[in-house]
Amino acid sequence: TEKFKRLKNEGNDFVKMGEYEEAANKYSECMKLNTEECTVYTNRALCYLKLDKYEEAKRDCDHVLQIEDSNIKAFYRRALAYKGLQVRKKNMPGI
Repeated sequence: TEKFKRLKNEGNDFVKMGEYEEAANKYSECMKLNTEECTVYTNRALCYLKLDKYEEAKRDCDHVLQIEDSNIKAFYRRALAYKGLQVRKKNMPGI
């Protein structure tokens, strides 16, 4: 749990600095230690949203909502992911 906390805090620090790729990597490491901790999934979803990785963000939020079906952050970030996917689809040529 010490290592988990350290990795999560490092991820949080990267988010504060706007280093979303690095932060997402830290949160992914956290998940190897604990798959039930919803915060790291919603945090990584935030990073993915910032990186325009909407499908990945949606997947993380879906995971959280399977564990905590009333997690507001997961609902909100999943909505943002859906919105990003819609915009991307609209901007693709030939659709």
